[in-house]
Amino acid sequence: MDRTGQEPAVSATAASTAGAPAGDPRPAGAPATETGLVARGDFGALSKPHLSPILGRYYERSWDHGEGHTLYDSAGRGFLDFACGIATTSLGHHHPAVTQAIKDQADKLLHICNALGYLEPVAQLATLLADACPDPLDTVFFGNSGTEAVEGALKLARRVTGRPGIVAFRGAFHGRTFGAASITSSSINYRLGYEPLLPSVYLTPFPNVYRYFGDDEEAATAGAMGALRTLLGHEIPASSVAAIIFEPIQGEGGFSPAPAGFLRELRALCDENGILLIADEIQSGIARTGRMWAFEHAGIVPDVVCVAKALANGMPIGAIVSRRELQERWGVGAHGTTFGGNPVSCAAGIAVMRTIAEQGLVANAATRGDELIAGLRAIMAADNRIGDVRGRGLMVGVELVKDRATREPDTETSEALVQACAEQGLLVLNCGTHHNVIRFLPPIDAAADEISRGVELFGAALRSLPQTGASAGN
Repeated sequence: MDRTGQEPAVSATAASTAGAPAGDPRPAGAPATETGLVARGDFGALSKPHLSPILGRYYERSWDHGEGHTLYDSAGRGFLDFACGIATTSLGHHHPAVTQAIKDQADKLLHICNALGYLEPVAQLATLLADACPDPLDTVFFGNSGTEAVEGALKLARRVTGRPGIVAFRGAFHGRTFGAASITSSSINYRLGYEPLLPSVYLTPFPNVYRYFGDDEEAATAGAMGALRTLLGHEIPASSVAAIIFEPIQGEGGFSPAPAGFLRELRALCDENGILLIADEIQSGIARTGRMWAFEHAGIVPDVVCVAKALANGMPIGAIVSRRELQERWGVGAHGTTFGGNPVSCAAGIAVMRTIAEQGLVANAATRGDELIAGLRAIMAADNRIGDVRGRGLMVGVELVKDRATREPDTETSEALVQACAEQGLLVLNCGTHHNVIRFLPPIDAAADEISRGVELFGAALRSLPQTGASAGN
């Protein structure tokens, strides 16, 4: 996100001079006190004097609490939450099992650094996570976030292989820290002003089926693999490449699934050349796509998997999963963390993993995802501002275009639609290199009637926006 929201709940001027709450001795028009701002629920104005302005925000609303799949603002209005903290609160808000696990562990022990010894919830979550991965992925290192998982995976790859090169895909998002930013190109703003970035990083085209290959998966696979082989033939030899990192579905880059055939060819190329294949499952993992891991749709197994976001339903956590031999070769003390594997976060993660298994939520995400895609495609049939509906499970993107024939991105409608959906009571976000893709990330335990309601609200929001240009013809 390199932009701000379009719909401030209270303007900056109003936030600082609005009338005082009852009992406040200030004269009318006097600057609001901290107590007054809290009483009025104006957390935006409360934040402005001291909170950094660098973080882009989709909304200027003040949020108060959540219950189930509904997020409430400070005025008490509820919103159907199909953003889930960007694929993080995948079991919704105030989930009973997760909340109880957090409370129980907080009462017992908040934190010690894992370098001091061993903790039961850390060991249990590592076991559950390893059991959820295909063989031979059986060993887990815990950190605090997705970007930390990526950083650690890059370090592992270079140290274990003894090679410098890292290959990533254009349009990818892997994080904001230095190494992760070096392999991120979903927005130029994430790189601007930070050069020189990590050396020996090479970017190659991603097989974006809709935008660049006319919906032809075979052509996308051939084009992307051809470009990768050209890179290895002219810029860096395969023998110098430590790892290729990929998102099974590009997230921030536009919710574009990599064709299964492409991932299989990529796996084969890595095997032929001793290159580690790293899957960034930070947004797509943990049952989100109707499989536990999005790479499973292609029938491949990567060497390293980066995990975060939904793993602890909103508590800070990240993980690197690989076969044990790789982490043994990485070496004791080669990587570390103070807060990674926090016992409270791990307790939440245990509750998440058990809930997914006990309630059959992998299958639920697949079924609800089919319903979501069908509903959105019905809207697409009646409104040619939608150029494409794509995704897997409950990770679905709706690409907005000015003209279906030219596929010119429609950023303006996308930005307006995010706000229009909120007015209808639905929270969705946008993404894509042109910010023209609406991303749907409903809770993985969503019910059929919630999916239906979300589709209905989205349709109403889209109809509320005027059609212009070529799109006005339908």
